[in-house]
Amino acid sequence: MPTLERLRADHTDALLAFERANRAYFARSVPDRQDAYFAEFTARLQALLAEQDTGVCHFHLLLDDEGRLIGRINLVDVERGSAELGYRIGEPAAGRGMATAAVREMCRLAGTTYGLVSLTARTTLDNPASRTVLERNGFTTTGTLTLDGRPGVRYRRAQLGD
Repeated sequence: MPTLERLRADHTDALLAFERANRAYFARSVPDRQDAYFAEFTARLQALLAEQDTGVCHFHLLLDDEGRLIGRINLVDVERGSAELGYRIGEPAAGRGMATAAVREMCRLAGTTYGLVSLTARTTLDNPASRTVLERNGFTTTGTLTLDGRPGVRYRRAQLGD
């Protein structure tokens, strides 16, 4: 079963390799990170870690049974007991229930470790896999939006920690 590990500075090389290896795959369903993201990766990661230290974000890596990085799952914009959930599962691990398991575990951690009472999420309409993961984990639709020029859906889940 995959495990979540809180993001640390010593994850830099593995995370950069993961993002590079999956760039084209991710770009098929979410906006591309662009070249500047990769060129400035170490500085960006240091900024994220500093932000994490303040408690406004919680970044995690998803590791397989052999300790290989297979995904990311994050809670951002933590405020008033809520946060926005985001995740990426690499192509080799896609379609095997890893995202569903990771989101389930993050919902538990959000309530028990981070003291949150609700999570929000959003995805595009043309990303049915992400919508399925959210719905399997008790997220309900709260509205529509435009996400990077594409039609999308907003979700919310309360009752965290279980």
